[in-house]
Amino acid sequence: MDSDARRYLASFFACVLLTLALISAVNYHVDPYLLHQWDSPLVQRLRPTYEKLAVWGKTYAVARYRPAVVYIGNSRTEMGLPTSVRALFEGKSVFNSAVSGASIGDAIRLAEHAARVSHVDTMVWGIDAPSFSLELGSAGVEPGLTDGGPAFFARRALLNIKRGLTLDMTRDTWRILSGSYDGACLSSLALHGQRDQACITSRKHGWAGTARAFAPRLQEFGDGLGPTMPALQAFDASVGQLCRGGTRLRVYINPTHALTLAALYWRGKWEAMQQWQHDLARLAGRHQRQGCDVRVFDFSGFNSITSEPIPQVTGAREMRYYWEASHYRDNVGRFILARLFGGLRQPPADFGVELTESGIAAHLADMRAARERYHAQHAEEMAYLRHVLSLPREPQ
Repeated sequence: MDSDARRYLASFFACVLLTLALISAVNYHVDPYLLHQWDSPLVQRLRPTYEKLAVWGKTYAVARYRPAVVYIGNSRTEMGLPTSVRALFEGKSVFNSAVSGASIGDAIRLAEHAARVSHVDTMVWGIDAPSFSLELGSAGVEPGLTDGGPAFFARRALLNIKRGLTLDMTRDTWRILSGSYDGACLSSLALHGQRDQACITSRKHGWAGTARAFAPRLQEFGDGLGPTMPALQAFDASVGQLCRGGTRLRVYINPTHALTLAALYWRGKWEAMQQWQHDLARLAGRHQRQGCDVRVFDFSGFNSITSEPIPQVTGAREMRYYWEASHYRDNVGRFILARLFGGLRQPPADFGVELTESGIAAHLADMRAARERYHAQHAEEMAYLRHVLSLPREPQ
């Protein structure tokens, strides 16, 4: 190869590297997905309803904020548990680190990450049977985001720079710079991790319209792979690790609408769900005897909150307690926190039962009896549910 060709190739590769470096630098500075922000002006920027790479932003933010109270879970906890309740925790800092699409395996990684980067006094952990598996969720908990060891921020900076070379991030950076980003709501980081309700109610959001969202959410819940024994074993180990670190744990089963529990029954998953609750009661009791401050509560089932009439029966445009069958509003989240910690406005007496070894058999029997009453008294809802479960699945 002659010298001119070598100079040409050297110049070409130098230009390519310079261009890539410039693109990455601009993407890193504009940061359309808020990968490395906390308490900055960028966090207040309006964004589209779909929060891309939320787990990147939350794992970074929790390391910067170092909250004393952390919520863990999937989209139900992310949307439903309010963070504006510092008085409930004696003024301690609160952050909602739950992310949409998280399996229990994803949630375990996020919980242990929070415990590594902050001294977590209290962890509130929302769970439900269908997502209680170690199968890969859709939360996007990629390798490196929750890794332990020193130099977390240096490693994250390298990951963020690498992410800045992607086409989608470059495209969204350009949309921001050109003023066409289509902002509709705040990032969850602006609300200490809770989803902005404007993201949920926007007409451009896929979940807008309670009635329209009922069918896909019921199908999704009934199709879940959990609960599985490997997931229970991993959860048990994680609870033990958090307990040894001195964290107070409050685990709660999400109060999805009563029809979701009926869906599990009609899909032949009721017995597995009840065995899971029995195992959770035993798990809590064993860790309590070892000195751990852990309690497990069940807010699911058939109670005055979860049995709220659905739009397909009432004709109403919105529900009081639910966005749709799977996701509850933050007024329900306040009831959950009130039952777990006291204070606030107390929930109805039938909402929230602690799972204990001595009381679990009676609780499961009460659930079965309540299920039969619900089936008998809500014939229209049950007919709708059977119709929904017979429909072909919508593409994800």
